[in-house]
Amino acid sequence: MKSLLVTGYKASELGIFSLKHPGIGIIKKALKSRFAALLDEGLEWVIVSGQWGVELWAAEAAIEMKSQGFELKLAVITPFLEQEENWSEEKKAVYQQVLAGADYVNSVTKSKYSGPWQFRARDQFLLRNSDGLLLVYDDENEGSPKFLREEALRLADQEYYPIHSINAYDLQSAAEEETLLHQYDE
Repeated sequence: MKSLLVTGYKASELGIFSLKHPGIGIIKKALKSRFAALLDEGLEWVIVSGQWGVELWAAEAAIEMKSQGFELKLAVITPFLEQEENWSEEKKAVYQQVLAGADYVNSVTKSKYSGPWQFRARDQFLLRNSDGLLLVYDDENEGSPKFLREEALRLADQEYYPIHSINAYDLQSAAEEETLLHQYDE
């Protein structure tokens, strides 16, 4: 698997409304761990659509790993132009940093938002142009990733398309590991 599509919950679906929320670090830690394991199996690209939440945290995690010397590239392929148009200035700044750190940036449709069809077009394009999916998602807590997950499952029924997941248990494990690390640092 050379290219990995990463998606998951929007920040609001996780109850995360601050850029300083401790859950962001836990999610990024879990993502980095998964990326590191997949790098050993040939991963080259992390692909996100730049959605506020797990996707941008995955992009930040990939950029951080690149800065640490990992051979990893980041593609941000948005569903439409200027998706950040209505975001707060603080979120726009984070988004611009991610775009600046990406190796490839593009949009599936070359217009601003004009309808939900652009999200379906994004999902189809990204699934066709990736070798597998990493989903931060818990089946017991449905949310926006449900639709892409269903498309990925249909694709996996037709051809080899691995679907990896990080669920609530994985995040809890990462949080416990982080707590233990901080106890030893003191």
